[in-house]
Amino acid sequence: MSQELCSSMEKAPQRALLKALGLTDDEIAKPIIAIVTAKSEIVPGHMHLDRITDAVKAGVYAGGATPVVIPAIGICDGLAMGHGGMRYSLPSRELIADSVESMLIGHAFDGAVFVPNCDKIVPGMLMGAARVNIPSVFVSGGPMLSGKYKGKKVSFSSVYEGIGAVKKGTMSLSELDALENSACPGCGSCCGMYTANSLNCLTEALGMALPYNGTALAVSSERIRLAKRTGEAICRLVRDAITPRMILTKRAFTNALTLDMALGASTNTILHLFAIAAECNVALDLDLVQKISDTTPTLCKLSPSCETDMEDLGLAGGVPAVLHELAKKNLIDGSAHTVADHALAEDYEHAHVLDDTVIHRIESPLSPVGGIAVLKGNLAEAGAVVKRSAVDNSMLAFSGKAKCFNREEDAVAAIYSGRIQKGDVIVIRYEGPAGGPGMREMLSPTSALVGMGLDKDVALITDGRFSGATRGAAIGHVSPEAAEGGKIALVADGDIIKIDISAGRLTLDVPAKTLDARRKKLRPHDSDVSGWLLRYQNLVTSAATGAVLKKKF
Repeated sequence: MSQELCSSMEKAPQRALLKALGLTDDEIAKPIIAIVTAKSEIVPGHMHLDRITDAVKAGVYAGGATPVVIPAIGICDGLAMGHGGMRYSLPSRELIADSVESMLIGHAFDGAVFVPNCDKIVPGMLMGAARVNIPSVFVSGGPMLSGKYKGKKVSFSSVYEGIGAVKKGTMSLSELDALENSACPGCGSCCGMYTANSLNCLTEALGMALPYNGTALAVSSERIRLAKRTGEAICRLVRDAITPRMILTKRAFTNALTLDMALGASTNTILHLFAIAAECNVALDLDLVQKISDTTPTLCKLSPSCETDMEDLGLAGGVPAVLHELAKKNLIDGSAHTVADHALAEDYEHAHVLDDTVIHRIESPLSPVGGIAVLKGNLAEAGAVVKRSAVDNSMLAFSGKAKCFNREEDAVAAIYSGRIQKGDVIVIRYEGPAGGPGMREMLSPTSALVGMGLDKDVALITDGRFSGATRGAAIGHVSPEAAEGGKIALVADGDIIKIDISAGRLTLDVPAKTLDARRKKLRPHDSDVSGWLLRYQNLVTSAATGAVLKKKF
């Protein structure tokens, strides 16, 4: 594409601008590669991406092309958590995809290396890459090391849980302060199988990143070497004209969903895989997710469900070892193509599990079914999702009385004030893609339940979504959402809600006539939003289809 910009006599003005950048004639004559980096000084996962970007540049130069760095935005979900800023997190995925499209096409790049790390940035860049469809490859910034506190591994979510412990009286303020100073020791994406690390692992199964992209630590030299190899890889992809949509086929998404289930990854991956697939015109739905979950064993149990973290997963063999185990039962399509310009099977055929306490053998899995479950019923006619691997066995089947809240903050206040009791089902509504708007991520209420010692006695249901750091019976993505007239809007305090995760059922035990009467009295819920969020609210679709924006309006 770059030759269209600068190869003829008529393009002398464009060449003049490129020379203003300091590029030589030789550099302009080579393929020009965009390095799309989310580097910033506000996101811990992104603070070091200049080092990764420099390594990619070295690889691009070594491969015979010319690298040019361009920026992408990135919101830290942790910093946005628990206030109005979280409304911008999921919508930022669309802005990132749009900006990728604008920058890559506007400047006629020949290929692109994407350097993301955190939650919405990875899928936003994948959506943009698929949309533009020029040769592309991903290398993330890598996971953070775990913190250490009182001889145990801790992380960002531990601090949230500590707040609940202080409220309950089982932790002092000075202990919380010490935990706060220990939990996040440096750069990288938060150290558990949270959304960012989930997606960075899935890029390997999608074929869009080289092996170990998901687990090589942010502070490691392995990450720098990986970035250099990625820079070399994009040059081969450009030479061979291999584009994202040639890689992101239905089998690639099926492989990613299978890995997702085996890892016990974040429920947010469902939203994002659906959105990326939509850019590739690949159809995914919740029925397929449930089918894959029913046939894929859970092989890993990772933080926040336990102390085992991303470093441990890497030392145990990483994603290639997990794929190798899954392939033993023909659960992975090894013929899928990758950015390494070979079949996926070549990435894992020589990989082996090095610690079967971290990556369980396929013959002796942690569970015969996958880490994410889809629930349907009259309370979620289009579906809801739960991170089954993070739910205590005692909560897999649960029935309780509803306590309803129309925003996250009210639910958190109720938990901390002692108004939530054992046996309750917390319902948080009007937090969906349109109702929020922005489908806020709710680590605050789930961590409050853990800190207050209620995570094995109280369920939480929402049309919003949950952080990958969440544990407990936290059911999100309830669709249709309240703002669309879903039955979650009709739930009243004291209603009985029945949850059967094993059977995939979510039921509101209220007669249909009663619900009809409530619907007649239902009034539209006010949401005072403006700017970009108002546009988003009017364009966003259901969580059941990935909360993508309408193509026509």
